Amino acid sequence: MTEQLPAIELSIVMPCLNEAETLKTCIDKATGWMKNNAVAGEVVIADNGSSDGSQQIAISCGARVVQVERKGYGSALMAGIEAARGTYVIMGDSDDSYDFGNLTLFVAKLREGYDLVMGNRFKGGIGKGAMPFLHRYLGNPVLSFIGQLFFKCPVSDFHCGLRGFRKEIAIRLDLRTTGMEFASEMVVKATLFDLKIAEVPTTLSKDGRTRPPHLRTWRDGWRHLRFLLIYSPRWLFLYPGIFLILVGFALGLMTIRGPLNILHIYFDTNTLLYAGAFIITGFQAMSFGLFTRIYAIQAGFLPAKEKLSRLFEYITLETGLICGSLLTLAGFAGTFYSLYLWDKTHFGQLEYSSILRIVIPSVIALMLGIQVILSSFFLSVLGVNKR
Repeated sequence: MTEQLPAIELSIVMPCLNEAETLKTCIDKATGWMKNNAVAGEVVIADNGSSDGSQQIAISCGARVVQVERKGYGSALMAGIEAARGTYVIMGDSDDSYDFGNLTLFVAKLREGYDLVMGNRFKGGIGKGAMPFLHRYLGNPVLSFIGQLFFKCPVSDFHCGLRGFRKEIAIRLDLRTTGMEFASEMVVKATLFDLKIAEVPTTLSKDGRTRPPHLRTWRDGWRHLRFLLIYSPRWLFLYPGIFLILVGFALGLMTIRGPLNILHIYFDTNTLLYAGAFIITGFQAMSFGLFTRIYAIQAGFLPAKEKLSRLFEYITLETGLICGSLLTLAGFAGTFYSLYLWDKTHFGQLEYSSILRIVIPSVIALMLGIQVILSSFFLSVLGVNKR
């Protein structure tokens, strides 16, 4: 007969890589809080290859150690979360910067039914020297603002490492990043999948280690920003593409009929050429945005959107081929007309300012037409798997 394990409500998961100086303090605070508040729980240490005896310290303090071979903050945390036996999980660094001795607000919100409970260090208090100047006044505010702008995340301290969640939710989100950007992925995906998110104040103290932290300001900041961009095809591709197309059309309309003089500054065919480049580049960016969104939905990175499904009722291979063919025919018509004008000069020297106002739009139409046709076929290939 299999031995019945006691029911565990809360698992406190801490990633660990050579944290011998502070690990015992963190575990004692966590177990002490659970005992004082009658919470049935456990402490899980996700060890990422410590060589300073951290594993033995954890075991001697009554924690359960999970060995994680794959390096990285995200790898360690995900392994710890998967090994957790609690209904709820609270994760936090084992450097004694987070207050494991006061988890009441986190557990209360989880019991109320929230899926993800984020700590907010700016509301709870940041100790002197606990957060570097660049992190406090540049990195965290900027990345948090981008997260709110791109994804409408209801979180103002995007990268607080102390957070709680229901274990089943973390598994369902299929978190994949292995580094520090794991923190961003969790918040972004929780928002995209319409999970119930709360934010509670928490404190941040100066960590108790004598060695430098694992976090690298510029490297990890870029990894967070890169992740936010990759997970938002709208802001990475679609909106810049729309902007470029609008600018291109505006410049094109200004110069298509003749030179334009604004405050003694002349805009002529050179401007028209750049306008065409903006339009073509903008269309490519919008196409990449659509391709990326579809692929991300099929791969499970992003949730399906009803608006996108309805859009595909109108954007079909056939409509794409028709639009692309019309643009291509328009391009050929302009090309043949320019050849006709050239023939009238017996293929001699042309007045470039006039002829380029025909040639440039014709070339743009040809390029856009072919791109629309090819993009339509590519979307159709992606749609085979979607259907």
